[in-house]
Amino acid sequence: MSDIAKIRETFLNYFDKNDHKIIHSSPLVPINDPTLMFVNAGMVPFKNYFTGLEKPEYLKAASSQKCVRAGGKHNDLDNVGYTARHLTFFEMLGNFSFGDYFKDDAIEYSWQLLTKEFDIPKNKLLITVFDEDKEAKEIWKKISGLPENKIISIPTDDNFWSMGDTGPCGPCSEIFFDHGDKVFGGPPGSKDEEGDRYVEIWNLVFMQYLQKSKNERVSLPKPSIDTGMGLERISAVLQGKYNNFEIDLFTSLIDQIQDLISIKVTDENISKFRIISDHLRSISFLICDGVLPSNEGRGYVLRRIMRRAIRQIYFLNIKKPILYKLSNLLTNLMKDAYPDLVRAKSIISQTIFNEEEKFLSTLSNGIKILDEEIKSLNSGDILDGATAFKLYDTYGFPVDLTEDLLKEKNLSIDKKSFDVAMEKQKINAKKSWKGSGDNKTDDKWFSILEKFNTTEFLGYSIEKADGKLLAIIKDQKEINNLKIGDEAILIFNQTPFYAESGGQIGDRGKIVSDGTEFIVTDTKKKLGKFFAHYGFLKRGKLSTGETYNLDIDINFREKLMSNHSATHLLHESLRRTLGEHVTQKGSLVASEKLRFDFSHHKSLEVKEINEIEEMVNYHIEKNSPVKTEILSYQKAIEKGALALFGEKYDNEVRVLTMGEDSFSMELCGGTHVKNLGEIEKFKLTSQSSVASGIRRVEAVTRFAAENSLSLLDKITKNKKAKKEKKKSKVIENKISKNILNGKIKNINEIKLYFDVLEDVDAKNLRNLIDECKSDIKKGIVCLISKYQGKSTIAIGVTKNIIDNYDAVELVKISSEIMGGKGGGGRKDMALGGAKNIKKSDDVFERLLSEIKAKA
Repeated sequence: MSDIAKIRETFLNYFDKNDHKIIHSSPLVPINDPTLMFVNAGMVPFKNYFTGLEKPEYLKAASSQKCVRAGGKHNDLDNVGYTARHLTFFEMLGNFSFGDYFKDDAIEYSWQLLTKEFDIPKNKLLITVFDEDKEAKEIWKKISGLPENKIISIPTDDNFWSMGDTGPCGPCSEIFFDHGDKVFGGPPGSKDEEGDRYVEIWNLVFMQYLQKSKNERVSLPKPSIDTGMGLERISAVLQGKYNNFEIDLFTSLIDQIQDLISIKVTDENISKFRIISDHLRSISFLICDGVLPSNEGRGYVLRRIMRRAIRQIYFLNIKKPILYKLSNLLTNLMKDAYPDLVRAKSIISQTIFNEEEKFLSTLSNGIKILDEEIKSLNSGDILDGATAFKLYDTYGFPVDLTEDLLKEKNLSIDKKSFDVAMEKQKINAKKSWKGSGDNKTDDKWFSILEKFNTTEFLGYSIEKADGKLLAIIKDQKEINNLKIGDEAILIFNQTPFYAESGGQIGDRGKIVSDGTEFIVTDTKKKLGKFFAHYGFLKRGKLSTGETYNLDIDINFREKLMSNHSATHLLHESLRRTLGEHVTQKGSLVASEKLRFDFSHHKSLEVKEINEIEEMVNYHIEKNSPVKTEILSYQKAIEKGALALFGEKYDNEVRVLTMGEDSFSMELCGGTHVKNLGEIEKFKLTSQSSVASGIRRVEAVTRFAAENSLSLLDKITKNKKAKKEKKKSKVIENKISKNILNGKIKNINEIKLYFDVLEDVDAKNLRNLIDECKSDIKKGIVCLISKYQGKSTIAIGVTKNIIDNYDAVELVKISSEIMGGKGGGGRKDMALGGAKNIKKSDDVFERLLSEIKAKA
């Protein structure tokens, strides 16, 4: 058996025949685990099952899990290419029992798979057990028939696994393959165990204890099994190789790389080819799972991997981008097992190209900088460590590369000062690391999950429904009743309230019965199962076990539906206008606007903005119905539905199709309009850069689109403003209203106009306030400006509402929000200081609430 794909298939089929649930690989970004940078072991997706926080839907499972070890505690990056088995990306084959079978069956399964399915000779296998685990040793003797000297007792922690200082733990049993005496090395536990002759191929963890404290360990009521076997390692064994890079996947990839770059593999450059081939897998799968290069967290690790691969190509004397082309080779080799690679093909190659183009320039500059730094040094001198670290940290030079370049000139590095700088950087990196993609879920939700079934969502078809109150949570504790004024979270057996998910914010509304009214201010989803209704008790009382009427705010919901459906149309319009590399990198569907982040390397041009707006509005005007289907994930993807990279979907998914000729088709659990004409009108209002290679646009629909300046209008106004500035460097008395491009909000016929300006002094702010008040007729104007290092906030109130609103009071409130000390003026016009202009959005929201309170 020599095909790595066949080996993976044989493993999964074997456990499928033995009644295990076959689980598709989770994304590399951990779900609900803030302690990990990447999934680094096969058991990570099942962690909550082992800790008892979550009850599994099945008792036996098997998977081939994607893993990356290139950052944090598990970091193999610098060893890759120089050893037989280190990889940054690998697949971990594993079978798991969650309180079902234990040692006897786990050992039986492994032995039968290796010796019968994989046909490995028994005399080639060697077993280790924890020396205190006499039970496992006896089971191995019985099942394998191996002699005593082939079942080795190990007294160290190498054969005892634990999740941490506390938590589930237990003895291990490791299975080794003997490559024979042609390869140097001794059996585990011997002085030569570090050699390559005996390679560990499978680790069986017998999770039978709970470590309660340093000195207390108790037996688990339901012992479990966690195993891990590296697909690349077992493939090397079955293909008669002892080096992972000699298996069929890597040899095929390296052969194709040779052909593409027209450079042959030699003994001198083989490590470069191995690094490139390994790193291609990590790079491609990380981007496919939603990670993009950046300067911190997992994005920084991806950037390091990319730069290490680019360096190897550079030192093969290729000075132009080519790594992005090599990624297509990897996709073609692994697309059958991981079809998401095909969907992500465009974004993978585009991201690599952008990074490659930038880094090749900095790499060339880095070599020039090194040459400049050492030109004053003489033979035998030492380069200071700070300079070497700057080359490493800023230009991606590993210290060994700098050392190699210096050796040619008989120079060396001050390693001590380099290590000091490196340690400081590690400390700073830990401070900046924000954990995994999701926050750890509070334990209280797992306890609720044990008691009740999940919340049934009814909101796709109805706006109000009766529901039985299952739980009241106040101050992190579960209680039975609630008093007037108390804030709490309510859980019902069923609800029409949509819980925040997929970028769409949660529904608002009220929960009522005779004499009782609970105001719902937000709805969130917990554990993907419970809908948590956040709010406060306005009148009456609430008690668990009682039935209440749940009534959503339909006006709020309608705005959300319009903006969410418009987001789908926007996504497809971006793809058709800019290219298929465009993928969603984040979104917000609120009632007043929508925000969409996407992969693209430059700002939208006027022509592109116009084309996108026209495309969206065309489908709105055609008023076609929005179609909903429930399909299997695989069938939905085959049908052409877009799915978010890095998301983990259920086996059955909801597919939304909208527009003429199925213009947009996406997996989505959100609420949407029934017909696209309900959106009425779509208008892009802003664009910005979120991070390297990620753009953000904001847009509005319906009434808001009729009353907002479009992005195109703002660009036109800004161009006119720039022309005016060129005519005169000094703005005097009157300021052209072309510099205004703020936002306007209507609340019960009262308008709020809000804008942040540059280089406008207090005198001219007053002029602008008067002009804007004249335009809006009835409402409040707020302008914030930074002029000669000093920020000022000016607020004007039209005369027809000064009985209800006082500009002086509003300025004082706004000034304090921005770190100022209040202000002064008249009821219709006032100015104040503003230190922190970044708080302007908070001022806008506060002014809205002040208007709403009195409107």
